[in-house]
Amino acid sequence: MTSSVLFAFLHHAAAFLLVAVVMVELVVMRGELTIASARTLLRMDSVYGASAVVLLIVGFVRVFYTEKGADYYFHSGPFLAKLTLFLIVGLLSILPTVQFLGWRKALKEGRVPELDDGKRRRIRMFIHIELTLLFLIMLCAALMARGIGFIG
Repeated sequence: MTSSVLFAFLHHAAAFLLVAVVMVELVVMRGELTIASARTLLRMDSVYGASAVVLLIVGFVRVFYTEKGADYYFHSGPFLAKLTLFLIVGLLSILPTVQFLGWRKALKEGRVPELDDGKRRRIRMFIHIELTLLFLIMLCAALMARGIGFIG
C-alpha cells in the first residue's frame, strides 16, 4: 500500500513537472532570445528529459508491480493511447532539444544563439502540440482509471 501511494505520488509529480516545464519553454520562446533565456531553455529542456524518464520508469513500475496489473493496463484502450501519445510527445520534443543543444557553443562563448523567426515559429508550434497532447494524456488517464475503454 505504501509503495503504491509513493509511486502514484512520484508519477503525478513527474507529470506535473513535465507540463510545467513545457509551459515555461513556450513562454520563454515567445520573448526575445537572450543569453539568459537561451540558458533557461537549455536547463528546462534538461529537466523536461529527466522528468519524462522518471514519469516513464515510475509509470511502468506502477503498471507491473503496484497497481491493477499489466493485464488490466494492456487491455485498456486509454492506456494504450496514453503510451502512443507519450511516444509522439517524445518524438516532437526532438526538434526543440536539438535546437537548444546546438546553442551550447554560442552560450559558452557568451554570445546569443542565432534563431530566425521561421525556426522560432516551428519550435513554438511543436511545443504547442506537445502541450496539447499532454492534456490528452491526462484525459486518457482519467478514462483508464475508471475502466472506460477496456478491450475485452
